[in-house]
Amino acid sequence: MRHPLPSILLAAALLSLALPARAEQSQDFGDYVVHFNAVTTDFLAPQVARSYGIRRSRSRGLLTVSVMKRVLAGATQPVAAEVQAQAVNLNGQLKRIAMREVREERAIYYIGEFGLSGSETLDFEIRVRPEHKGESYTVRFRQRFYVP
Repeated sequence: MRHPLPSILLAAALLSLALPARAEQSQDFGDYVVHFNAVTTDFLAPQVARSYGIRRSRSRGLLTVSVMKRVLAGATQPVAAEVQAQAVNLNGQLKRIAMREVREERAIYYIGEFGLSGSETLDFEIRVRPEHKGESYTVRFRQRFYVP
């Protein structure tokens, strides 16, 4: 069983990397809220990257997704989901992102790595089917990556 510290470090690293305007990237779908973020993997602490088998590099990106279900009194709880993701750069080149589920204590989230060709802008499309049944939801966002 993994120690909870790496997940806390990963979450803290991802939240601290977000720009103030993007600190809370999420989309609401009624009973569900999808949270998402994309960063270059070189911003992850070495021990966090090693713990998750992520290669740290300026030319690698990491997409994180979590799905939360609204429960009583406005609280939310994480739920499992089918998550598919891809990104397209401004030249129309498709990058399929293989997502993998991570479960630690009460957390469920999905991570996927992708390559970057220098500085580029990517249009992401994430398809989520909460609890592996029912309706699926699509999140789209654009992000610019700066690779020196």
